[in-house]
Amino acid sequence: MPITARSFGELQTGPVAAFLIEDGEGLAAEVIEYGATLTRLVVPDRKGGGADIVLGFDRLEGYLSTRTYFGATAGRYANRIADARFSLDGASYQLGRNEGRNHLHGGFAGFDKMLWKGEADAARNSVRLLHRSPDGHEGYPGTVEAAVEYRLPGRGRLTIEMTAITDRPTVLNMVNHSYFNLAGHASGDVLRQLAMLDADHYTPVDRELIPTGEIAPVAGTPFDFTSAKAIGRDLGAVEPRSGYDHNWVLRGSGMRLCARAADPLSGLGLELWTTEPGVQFYIGGQLDGSEVGKGGTAYGRHAGFTLETQKFPDAPNRPNFPSSVLRPGESYRHLMEFRFTA
Repeated sequence: MPITARSFGELQTGPVAAFLIEDGEGLAAEVIEYGATLTRLVVPDRKGGGADIVLGFDRLEGYLSTRTYFGATAGRYANRIADARFSLDGASYQLGRNEGRNHLHGGFAGFDKMLWKGEADAARNSVRLLHRSPDGHEGYPGTVEAAVEYRLPGRGRLTIEMTAITDRPTVLNMVNHSYFNLAGHASGDVLRQLAMLDADHYTPVDRELIPTGEIAPVAGTPFDFTSAKAIGRDLGAVEPRSGYDHNWVLRGSGMRLCARAADPLSGLGLELWTTEPGVQFYIGGQLDGSEVGKGGTAYGRHAGFTLETQKFPDAPNRPNFPSSVLRPGESYRHLMEFRFTA
């Protein structure tokens, strides 16, 4: 299928292009160069129509002003780092404190706020976006050459592949931050939708959503999604403020099942496979209706859920967590595959 490009606005640093990828079977994804962001994802339903299932904005201005990270590629280190600092090879690094005293999603000017360079590849039915993050940006060591590829390979699948190299030892955790609503982005909350996470453990957090360092079993807790259940079923027993906004420890290693989700009314479902050790399941508990998105939709509390496959939050400070260190000569590769069903 041909990949079409259009203007999505302009920054002081240059124009922002949007690319539309289609698979010829009803699945379509639009990505923009700003933040290497997934702005639309239309999935065919059992009635022969299609629903856009990701939250987002119609115009660039929405992405410039939001603090939600809708659809963005978050980094250099996505999720949280306690006290916005870490040590590596005997050196200490101070990062931007953009969430209280802590560091979140790469800081004040993370990957989500960068203008990436998009390249369409019709042969692969994909768009590849490139970004060079200089040494010292937001306090991180090393120059990182990063890439994100969005691809529709057919049979109802979307793959997102994040790769990078560095010229100095650094830490890296690139994450896709799409919010999903399987009834359609404008359909209200997701609390009745079903979710399963292929994880027997999770990492508890403190009041600032920083991991305590414990790896705890989910059995007998509201965090048990080993069998599919309504997202909101046990929400009343979850703290802190936003409900589910935690990292689950995925079973196994390599490319394997991470999660399943489904909307009982529309019948639309997804299955997610990943190479990463964890997944941040967040259900939009901090959305409050002030974000007015596509088609004038006000996104209220629990309007979407994320499945951010990742290294663990605060891993640079937790020797018992899987390593997030990237060294010269090594290649970072983070692969996600979404498989949609109706």
